[in-house]
Amino acid sequence: MTEPNFWNEQERAQAVIQEVNGLKEIVNTLEDHEETLENLEVSYELIKEEQDEEMRADLESDVLQLHKDLDQFELNMLLSESYDKNNAILELHPGAGGTESQDWTSMLLRMYKRWAESRGFSVEYLDYLPGDEAGVKSVTLLIKGHNAYGYLKAEKGVHRLVRISPFDSSGRRHTSFASCEVMPEFDNDQIEIEVKNEDLKVDTYRASGAGGQHVNTTDSAVRMTHLPTNTIVTCQNERSQLKNREQAMKMLKSKLYQQEIERQQREMDEIRGEQKEIGWGSQIRSYVFHPYNMVKDHRTNAESGNTQGVMDGQIDMFINAYLRYKMDN
Repeated sequence: MTEPNFWNEQERAQAVIQEVNGLKEIVNTLEDHEETLENLEVSYELIKEEQDEEMRADLESDVLQLHKDLDQFELNMLLSESYDKNNAILELHPGAGGTESQDWTSMLLRMYKRWAESRGFSVEYLDYLPGDEAGVKSVTLLIKGHNAYGYLKAEKGVHRLVRISPFDSSGRRHTSFASCEVMPEFDNDQIEIEVKNEDLKVDTYRASGAGGQHVNTTDSAVRMTHLPTNTIVTCQNERSQLKNREQAMKMLKSKLYQQEIERQQREMDEIRGEQKEIGWGSQIRSYVFHPYNMVKDHRTNAESGNTQGVMDGQIDMFINAYLRYKMDN
């Protein structure tokens, strides 16, 4: 950061600053825990001499809090895979069910935005397609922050909602599904993916919805299709078509690289004889609002009765449980 030409490449400079801030947070947190431990040891020695019950109660409370803080610190240290520290590209798509599923997708969108904001991460819309009557048909977010992908990879999969539908005049219970896809945002120097011009189909259209900074004024939004794999990415966040093309290409390379990683993982699973369901029947989490309130993760069995809190972004307990589950498996 002290090099004279550090700010010549703004995007790269911001990435370095983000990494530095993440590393500083780790070091500062560790030093805080060490200081807390030293203070607790001093308090313990005083209690042994004075037998002060009020001090003892305070010490027990502080020790329990330190245990919780150290558990969280350990989880942060588990995020050591190659791309955990990267920003995350998060896509949400509704399942079958029309307006009901599209509304559920918008609820998940709000949940992830609230969670990201609570961690101090920034959220950018890369693409947004509103629902026909309500909700969202599809949305792509770029969530920027140290370890954003490391945390959000726990959310990849199908999310299931059970509730009394506000769109059903008969007040019947409905089950809705939405899928969440999560990829790391790769820097150009992190991956080597060759995309040939002849393999691309690029369409332009007018930006719309929450992601468009200049809605319906110019054909700046870009839809890019990789013909060999039929992989499609869209971007309408930037003001210029050129900027959106650059961002779409970065998204496409990230998606193709993620597909290659998943292909290799499937091959390894076949060698080991593992069978994993893929599809709407393999939901990772259920959110039940009726006839009772419960959110349950089917991979870890973590559950919460505070459905409103979860929908307000309080999903760390599920993310933490998943990280520990992956560590043990």
